[in-house]
Amino acid sequence: MEKSVKKEIIEKYRLSESDTGSPQVQIALLTERINHLTEHLKKNHKDNHSRRGLLQLVGQRKGLLKYLEEKDINAYRELKKSLGIR
Repeated sequence: MEKSVKKEIIEKYRLSESDTGSPQVQIALLTERINHLTEHLKKNHKDNHSRRGLLQLVGQRKGLLKYLEEKDINAYRELKKSLGIR
């Protein structure tokens, strides 16, 4: 992921001026990486090493989403809606 893209995502989802590690930011960054890997795997369907990495990222994002759902249900719903996560 390019620095400029990462910076834009952090600026969009951060909660305060110096926020880079809140669950919302982490989930947004993971979603971007997941989307990138998904496109890669559409072209390279035999790349099982990347497929394993994708599954790990999805699991990590799932855990963060579960945490956010328990802590702040409204933030969870808005984040899923804005990122287009089912």
